[in-house]
Amino acid sequence: MACSTHILKSSYYDSVVLMRVASQLKKQDEVAEVAMFMGTEGNHALLAQVGLTTEKSREAGPQDLIIIVIADSDECAGRTTQEAIRMLSERAPGQNAELDYRPRMLDTALKFLPDASLAALSIPGEFAVREATACLDKGLNVFLFSDNVGIEAEITLKNKAREKNLLCMGPDCGTAYINGVGLGFANVIKSGRIGCIAASGTGLQAVVCELERLREGVSHAIGVGGRDLSREVNGTMTRYALELLEQDPVTEVIVLLSKPPHADVVAALESICSAMSTPVVTCFQGARLPGSTFVQAATLDEAAAMAACLANGSDYQPRSFADPNRVFDLLERMGDTAAGKRVVGLFTGGTLAKEAQLLLVKELGSVATSLDEEIAHIVVDLGDDQYTIGRPHPMIAPETRTEKLVELAQNGNLASCGVVLVDLVLGNGSHLDPAAELIESIDTLRTKHGLYPEIIAVIVGTEMDPQDTEGQIIALERAGITVFRSNSEAARYVAMLVAPACRTHYMKERA
Repeated sequence: MACSTHILKSSYYDSVVLMRVASQLKKQDEVAEVAMFMGTEGNHALLAQVGLTTEKSREAGPQDLIIIVIADSDECAGRTTQEAIRMLSERAPGQNAELDYRPRMLDTALKFLPDASLAALSIPGEFAVREATACLDKGLNVFLFSDNVGIEAEITLKNKAREKNLLCMGPDCGTAYINGVGLGFANVIKSGRIGCIAASGTGLQAVVCELERLREGVSHAIGVGGRDLSREVNGTMTRYALELLEQDPVTEVIVLLSKPPHADVVAALESICSAMSTPVVTCFQGARLPGSTFVQAATLDEAAAMAACLANGSDYQPRSFADPNRVFDLLERMGDTAAGKRVVGLFTGGTLAKEAQLLLVKELGSVATSLDEEIAHIVVDLGDDQYTIGRPHPMIAPETRTEKLVELAQNGNLASCGVVLVDLVLGNGSHLDPAAELIESIDTLRTKHGLYPEIIAVIVGTEMDPQDTEGQIIALERAGITVFRSNSEAARYVAMLVAPACRTHYMKERA
């Protein structure tokens, strides 16, 4: 194999841009690997960890871009390197030249946009605290996409933000909507009267997409990061977000999404919400709070449905499936071909993976959450750090899941698998055609490995998303893949496929 290393001096590029370019170039048959990183200390350690460090790459400083290509030949490696440089340098067609200006310093940016009120940061965690502090000191709300920020630094940032009546959304905040503008990974939705507060990105995406399907819209959706409701951070941004949404004249109902909060934080939230005029629906993943005054939802789609009913003044009627007749018709067509077999869930969304795992545990018993665990059923978040070292996030590059499926097939771990459960999270920032990538991977399982598990896919998206949601569904169904728009419905359906005895729980819902 040939290796090419090229350094672009003093050339900063956003990590999402680098991931997309690397992902596209790696699809070439003769290309084995494409790595594109800024030359920070952390990225040098990452390159060493995955065995991609070269003598030349060590010369790169924090402001330099490293491009490493491993290919079948020197000619291919060199050609791919030049293609990477071209893709990074070319401008999008029709881009406004004035808006293409990229200031290098915060003060310069503020001169260019003096009325700016929010800064979005997506930089390595080692620099994120300094830049977020500078933004807060300039009176800017902060959307902090960056991860690897210590909890003490998070506490300091959020306390500073609160003192200044500013939002510090994050760190590791994947999605938010402020005044109708989506930040991070965001679906295209209509504005409306439901406000959201969420720790995670894909959980929030699932809720806003379900609200869209229920013909409701979102006023604001404030991301707070996964640790905000911990004892240490003490819900600083969640409490402020509740205050802001309570004061917002457009917001009529609030949805609060999070993993289970610390007990002390719950008590504080209960006290705040009991004094509010705006009703709050909570979805604390996997936790029910006995005696709570919250309107509690067990799943993401249930939280959206409860909020819509509160906004409409109607009674919420709990149900496991929006269309139980369709579900049982599917079961009858499938028969018992998957009964007693293994479930393998490969997710790109962490909150979606956790919800599916919790629902499957209720029906199937133990469900592992790591590929290293030797338990019959497994649901894995492929966006977890252990699976993305040196790789783009699978929402950007779904070929990560393809590679994992092929790997599982090759080592025999899919031989007893009856169902593969996956998610496709659409919207701005995500891959533009995840269905095609999934279909290709399933074709590989069938033609090269002789494996024919049932494939169940959850689509999280709206009809306005750039991927053409309906087109994605049609393509998947033509490939023999069963599609659900609700993550919880897909998980319950999978349980009924492999454990037919649990179907009796849901029979009463069939008309």
